[in-house]
Amino acid sequence: MTISANLALAYPEIILAVGALALLVLGAFMPKQTSLVATGGVAVLLAAAVASATQPFGVAFGGGLIADAAATFAKVAIYVASAVAIPLGQPWFERRGVKTFEFPVLILLSALGMGMMASSGDLISLYVGVELSSLALYVLAAMHRDNAKASEAGLKYFVLGALSSGLLLYGASLVYGFAGSTLYADIAKAAGAEANTGLLFGLIFVICGLAFKVSAAPFHMWTPDVYEGAPTPVVAFFAAAPKLAAMMLFARVLADGFTEAVAQWQQVLVALALISVAVGAFGGLVQKNLKRLWAYSSIANIGYAVLGLASGTSEGVQAMLVFMILYMVDVTGFFACLAALSRQGKAMETIDDMAGLVKERRGLALAMTVFSLSALGLPPFSGFWAKYVVFKAAIDAGLWGPAVIGLVGSVVAAFYYLRLIKVMWFDGSAGATDKPPMEAKAIGLTAAVFAFPVVLVAITWLNPLAARAAQALGLA
Repeated sequence: MTISANLALAYPEIILAVGALALLVLGAFMPKQTSLVATGGVAVLLAAAVASATQPFGVAFGGGLIADAAATFAKVAIYVASAVAIPLGQPWFERRGVKTFEFPVLILLSALGMGMMASSGDLISLYVGVELSSLALYVLAAMHRDNAKASEAGLKYFVLGALSSGLLLYGASLVYGFAGSTLYADIAKAAGAEANTGLLFGLIFVICGLAFKVSAAPFHMWTPDVYEGAPTPVVAFFAAAPKLAAMMLFARVLADGFTEAVAQWQQVLVALALISVAVGAFGGLVQKNLKRLWAYSSIANIGYAVLGLASGTSEGVQAMLVFMILYMVDVTGFFACLAALSRQGKAMETIDDMAGLVKERRGLALAMTVFSLSALGLPPFSGFWAKYVVFKAAIDAGLWGPAVIGLVGSVVAAFYYLRLIKVMWFDGSAGATDKPPMEAKAIGLTAAVFAFPVVLVAITWLNPLAARAAQALGLA
């Protein structure tokens, strides 16, 4: 392929890279123009989403970058979710005196890495994408520098992230050593030729590294502390786009690189899924802080997504993609509502803070109720459809036992969702709340409307798009 043909398949990444550098220069020369940089960041991300949706399919740079239906599906969702994070986060920081232009630039760089993860065709582009995204996320976690908890969250995330990167890189080196190539297509041939113990050991380390990125138990240890300490809009971003990118990478590595080793990696994924559901369900029962509570909720929900992928079928990948899109909307909306709530200038982050919220902020209380019921899996909210497709894929693949255990975990987790609803609707008011900022309130209410009733229409076109994306991968 010619250079121009290769670059044509990398237009979204080029747009993000050039846009991030341009906005960095603009911010350096005009540091007070934070709103201009933020607007530019949203425009660049939306342009990258359009480029992803309209670009041709193919393989570029010697197989290192893949543009197909799966990459397009993931990248459009990632870029749109990243674009939402900028208007949610930039005003939040400015209201707290952190008037810096770096926030949109870091979001762009993280989105660039996530796009590379979704399009990776070999172990090198996989690692570059993961690290580019992760380094930006470490800085975002500690963005509120005057807050000790935020600094602690950034440090914990960095140290534990370095550990996971070491696991991932060691696993990738083992895979390369025993397969003789970094390309997924060549690895698939080596994995299908014979049962190579060294190659499977490498695969296990790669899975462990990626499990950390999606906060699947038992590699979840960073999640509650980072969620609690990081700025609320940053947590909204953490819980959405990076999780989809990592799950898409998970699917691509396993489906394209280890198609013939389904029986081996399926066992590992089922174990990860069930441990995640158990840790998320039972760990959330004792939480008082809502950010920590939703951290455990995210661990449980990632368990359901991994269970869909563990099916080892194209239907399972489709279910995982549908689940992640619907989950992204719910979690972004919940943290947007949380970012909108404060009392006498102090953030409302505990369950007790939400007492009698319906009397003070009926709209936000109703939206948080919708997100709680959706996360619980109650029909007809979006979370019900998300869990339905995952359990259906697992049962169709013969994973009856794991599906039943996952359902039991969902019932256990219902306690803390219902407790939050009870406190908001039936407890006495804890006092007048501050006027919520327009952007956070708008994002929260819009997401709630999507969770119900818009999802009833959206699911009819989301399923075919996810099916087309899943069929682009190597599973039957």
